[in-house]
Amino acid sequence: MNEKQFTGKVALVTGATSGIGQACALAFAQAGAKIVCVGRKIEALKELEKNIGGDVLAIEADLVESEAPARVVARALEVFGGIDILVNAAGHISNGTIENTSLEAWDDMMNVNVRAPFQLMQKALPSLIERRGNIVNVSSVTGLRAFPGVLAYCVSKAALDQLTRCASLELAAKGVRVNAVNPGVVVTQIHKRGGMNDEAYAAFLEHSKTTHPLGRTGRPEEIADLVLFLASDKASWITGATYSIDGGRSQTCAR
Repeated sequence: MNEKQFTGKVALVTGATSGIGQACALAFAQAGAKIVCVGRKIEALKELEKNIGGDVLAIEADLVESEAPARVVARALEVFGGIDILVNAAGHISNGTIENTSLEAWDDMMNVNVRAPFQLMQKALPSLIERRGNIVNVSSVTGLRAFPGVLAYCVSKAALDQLTRCASLELAAKGVRVNAVNPGVVVTQIHKRGGMNDEAYAAFLEHSKTTHPLGRTGRPEEIADLVLFLASDKASWITGATYSIDGGRSQTCAR
């Protein structure tokens, strides 16, 4: 694959300050793209901006604020003149069952994991259509399979997968592809931000070695590799796909 295959392209990546989003931003930059990095933490954005160098625009934004997606897209268009690739990598997780998930927790999950990507897709579409670009949504194995104890997260990722499929059909005739990646457990900060302490997270990662048939957890860079493939011309006949990248986790029974 051409190392600079995205030269001249503009990639807008949310959740860019850590985990999968950060890995995607760095990978697209290395492949020649101009990068719009979106995140909530200004210091982390500045650090990422420094690491990328070159053509990069860092935007501090909390995407659950109703006006934020429009502001982010407008700023990207103002600076770079268009958007070729939208990567919705920002995500939120917290524990909860059907019995104890609060309405606030439910809304938080839906707002970050579904509403924000929907709004960004909608606002970026005029430019994506004009430039025959594409969208990659970062979903989860929990969008494809049911898991106990993370009810709202599972539902939000299933909704993101369906958003991906529906949008892909509606946009195919306009030359815009829409796909999603569905990772298993990847070592990022999302679980800790969701309330898991260091000890519990270490135990979770150790247990995950037994629940993923390949015997290990994933790395953000591995997910970024798939995102880049789906965003590239190599995937020009792929749309509406939800790609499992989970060490075989989605093939297993509950354990």
